[in-house]
Amino acid sequence: MEDRFNRKFGYPWVFLNDEPFTDEFKRRVRILTDAPLHFGLIPATHWYQPDWIDEKKATESRRRMKQKGIIYADSVSYRNMCRYNSGFFYHHELLKPYRYYWRVEPDVKFFCDLDYDPFKFMEENNKVYSFTISLLEWEATISTLWKAVTEFTTANPQYLAEDNALGFISDNGGVKYNLCHFWSNFEIADMELWRSEAYEEFFMHLESKGGFYYERWGDAPIHSIAAALFARKDQLHFFSDIGYKHEWFQHCPKGKEWERGKCSCDPEDTFDFRKNSCLKRFNALFESSP
Repeated sequence: MEDRFNRKFGYPWVFLNDEPFTDEFKRRVRILTDAPLHFGLIPATHWYQPDWIDEKKATESRRRMKQKGIIYADSVSYRNMCRYNSGFFYHHELLKPYRYYWRVEPDVKFFCDLDYDPFKFMEENNKVYSFTISLLEWEATISTLWKAVTEFTTANPQYLAEDNALGFISDNGGVKYNLCHFWSNFEIADMELWRSEAYEEFFMHLESKGGFYYERWGDAPIHSIAAALFARKDQLHFFSDIGYKHEWFQHCPKGKEWERGKCSCDPEDTFDFRKNSCLKRFNALFESSP
């Protein structure tokens, strides 16, 4: 990330963890960048499973998911992370001075040089959420999520944006969720979206359902559904020129974008239009636009 982008721009890094970072970790990170570094501790109330969750019910849910072979099925810490990224990170003291963020996960790769500022692009073009990979969610992990979403939107239609991206997340006008979401391990976004009244009320409604622990609600579908409903579709952006990989999935630019970015990936090895990719649905949002 530093070599491909940030060494040219010097944006500050904010590292957050549920336990204090070691001095060795801080020392090693400081070797890698001249940018400002901030190391923060996540408040326990934002990270750990709330006391009101029925642990017997949650344990049984984890057991059933493990039997089905679902990834992170029996992990409470993964659920803590999903809940934190859904409803709390943007309120951390270290992030309060900022409006935009770029989420960077461990074990990711950036394939291409980036010579322009994506934060400025977002600001100047009034974009609030951006992505590089979109795909289908595992339905067994979010069995009741859409029911909770429709309860909220039915009770609060005032929060729905005109010309929103409902067509990205539903193929039948909102009757059913089609499982499409933006992969949130890469996201450049405007935290004013998450700090808005619409999203805060939305998250509190989801929180009250306990689905982060009784199922395995991920921050990716939650962010995606919220961005699709509470923002206009033209405020969402696909960074087609940013080469990126996380775990088994990668996006590699093509054509002039690949050449201009000095990319180290194979343009033919990209998830964009493979089975389970949702990029076609995203692009279709704009095909009928004037």
